[in-house]
Amino acid sequence: MNGTDADTGNTSGALAGQTAVVVGGSAGIGLETARQVRANGGDVVLVARDTARLEQVADELRPLGTAAFDARDTERLERFLGELPDRVDHVLVTAGSPVYTPLDELDLTAAGQDFGGRLAMMLAVARASRRKVRAGGTLLFVGGTGGRRPAAGMAVTGALTAALPALTANLALEIAPVRVNLIAAGFVDTPLSAALLGDELDARREELKRTLPIGRVVGPADVAALALHLMVNGALTGATYDIDGGQQLVAR
Repeated sequence: MNGTDADTGNTSGALAGQTAVVVGGSAGIGLETARQVRANGGDVVLVARDTARLEQVADELRPLGTAAFDARDTERLERFLGELPDRVDHVLVTAGSPVYTPLDELDLTAAGQDFGGRLAMMLAVARASRRKVRAGGTLLFVGGTGGRRPAAGMAVTGALTAALPALTANLALEIAPVRVNLIAAGFVDTPLSAALLGDELDARREELKRTLPIGRVVGPADVAALALHLMVNGALTGATYDIDGGQQLVAR
């Protein structure tokens, strides 16, 4: 990847001899983080739902292994991590997407599955990681900042936004010395954002370029650089790290 040293805060080679499992590693933030891990000397194991896309990424990154399944299947996810042949150094989980559904249109069963499933995914990863992640290694989860502002249609996402930092802090104590941190991202220009916004994507990009203090849209490489820093800095655990280009500072 061009410019890796600058993008990652000059961590070139800092992950030599280390292995990161990337759940959601075939696109967006997960894929870019996997690229930066490889560019900085580390190995990766990739998990994603889309078999064809996973094969394409594997051709590029030459991972130690791949697995195609839906990470929302927490039993499968925990079993996969538990059956890894060797200990690993880091696990990044990017799976999941926000729910923007007005209350009158909300399917309560689906809402409960979205909310509980996201928490269960983190719990499953943490439980498996006690045996599979080396002491001082990292669990990294990716959440969001958008749900911090109450609005119609944000009930489920807002509740998750509040819950994930608390769960992260508690897990950091319970599975120490494995470290646990949460990346809370604002709008990131990924395929998921494109799928959610559809025809409104270009307008949203232009709006953010005009209004964000950084004067540009946050991309997957920005979030990946933060993920790499959290892997490398062994003093960081139990915290939530915002990365939104100042989006929360700008009135809607």
